[in-house]
Amino acid sequence: MDQLTAILKKIEKQNYRAYQQIKGQYDFKDFTLFIDHVQGDPYASSSRLRALRPWPLTDLAWLKEKSPAYQVAARDFIARQFANFAKQDNHINIATTGQTVLDNTAILFQESGIELRFRVDLPAEGRSVLGKKALNLLTFHLPKFIRRCTIERELDIEALKHHCEVIEDQEAMRAQLESLQLSAFVANGSILPRAAGNSDLPMKDAIAFNAPESLSVTLDTPNQGPVTGLGIKKGITLVVGGGFHGKSTLLTAIERSIYNHIPGDGREAIVTNSQAMKIRAEDGRCVHRLNLSNYINHLPHNKQTDDFSTQDASGSTSQAAWLQESIEAGAKALLIDEDTSATNFMIRDERMQALVAKSDEPITPLVDRIGQLRDQFDISSIIVMGGSGDYLDIADTVIQMHDYQAIDVTEKAQQVIAQHPTQRHNECEKPLLDFTPRALNGAAIQKILVEGKYRVTAKGKESLRLGKEFTNLSALEQLESSNQVNAIGWLCFQIAQQPGWTQNPAEFVERQLHDQWHHQMPEQGDLAKPRVLDVLATLNRMRKAQFSASKC
Repeated sequence: MDQLTAILKKIEKQNYRAYQQIKGQYDFKDFTLFIDHVQGDPYASSSRLRALRPWPLTDLAWLKEKSPAYQVAARDFIARQFANFAKQDNHINIATTGQTVLDNTAILFQESGIELRFRVDLPAEGRSVLGKKALNLLTFHLPKFIRRCTIERELDIEALKHHCEVIEDQEAMRAQLESLQLSAFVANGSILPRAAGNSDLPMKDAIAFNAPESLSVTLDTPNQGPVTGLGIKKGITLVVGGGFHGKSTLLTAIERSIYNHIPGDGREAIVTNSQAMKIRAEDGRCVHRLNLSNYINHLPHNKQTDDFSTQDASGSTSQAAWLQESIEAGAKALLIDEDTSATNFMIRDERMQALVAKSDEPITPLVDRIGQLRDQFDISSIIVMGGSGDYLDIADTVIQMHDYQAIDVTEKAQQVIAQHPTQRHNECEKPLLDFTPRALNGAAIQKILVEGKYRVTAKGKESLRLGKEFTNLSALEQLESSNQVNAIGWLCFQIAQQPGWTQNPAEFVERQLHDQWHHQMPEQGDLAKPRVLDVLATLNRMRKAQFSASKC
């Protein structure tokens, strides 16, 4: 610490770049401070620092004996405590993840101790160093925050344990879904609505969710015991009902519960298969050498769809592409809201069939393929549907939302089918085919990086900058944090280092995202573990990416 003090006193009022001299490692006796990256000027990205505090000085070594889910939650809790302590000084920032708990790199449990990774804006006056202010920041305020959040007596241990147990219970419930043949589970008493469209906080005085008896399931948890709620079975589930009664609200809660939620969120007892993918229409996106022949065929001018590429996909083509890409990436369930879907991809009713002959319609609508996806590929679907009764014919379960409550109307739906049989014809002209995964050319990703001086930066959750290229991720509604986007960027960087073509990108990414995934990443604190599905969805949206063609 004395060395850091001396340098900061020496560079007082010098040009801002003099701060580069403080890079290095400093002994604060009860922890070690690492200054890994120093910003080039006051307006550049914040400086990156780490601190490592040995386990014997924390009285928290008992956390190392807990389950992986418990440890992830404990790390999240410590990061939130650091952020709370650092509120008093806006120069210091640590990455947190809102209402969800993600496996992130802000806090890591290393063999030797607790490691904190954070950013600091080094103080300046114009472009001159404020060494004395930096000295106060780095040797007085910062050590207090580090010590307070990494020692048991300074933490609310009951709150820590509750936080961790809630997360551990969610992991336990999610682990039971497959054996119970469920795609998702929504506990009784859950609060589904959010405070506002721009807020992820629970709505005050919202109606608590309760499951119908016929669809009730009880899951076991290690901490709070049995939990009862709505079990959404594998297969095809329709969510129907009038407008403003909670259909999309239920689907949103389900799609966001591929991750765990913090206590008090209202969704901390909702769990979804982590391989569930929300898909939608996405006009204008690119598609790379994808076999879309299951859904789109005999285009005008004899254009083929078994090796389809475009830089400007239509709504129906983009949704078909997303579906096929999700299957390729390993999706186990599809989440679809008709409000954000392409109508002509979802359905073609009997009147339109009578008016426009099948020979003039390239699209095979999803209603005619979705049962095959279930039966041949074991891919489930949860679909919000308010405008077409044709999906009733292939639904396994029909849930009506009324006043934000779920009603099992499966039997009533069967009566409706009998009383009003459909007149439309199934438009599948060929069987549903399976295709080999496309290979990805790492050299193309490397070229993007080289041309942009190897920049890898998230622009919120909506965009990834890789080199000079910005990839629009705004349609990926299940991304929770810019930290995940950062990690996706670095996974793309790893793909770029592979010689030649990566034959199965999903398998490669899966190997990188093992339990110690952060060892493959830069020593930065703003990374969070993404899903393979979202990494592949990002690669598919890179306009300069190069894929090989998929084959039967």
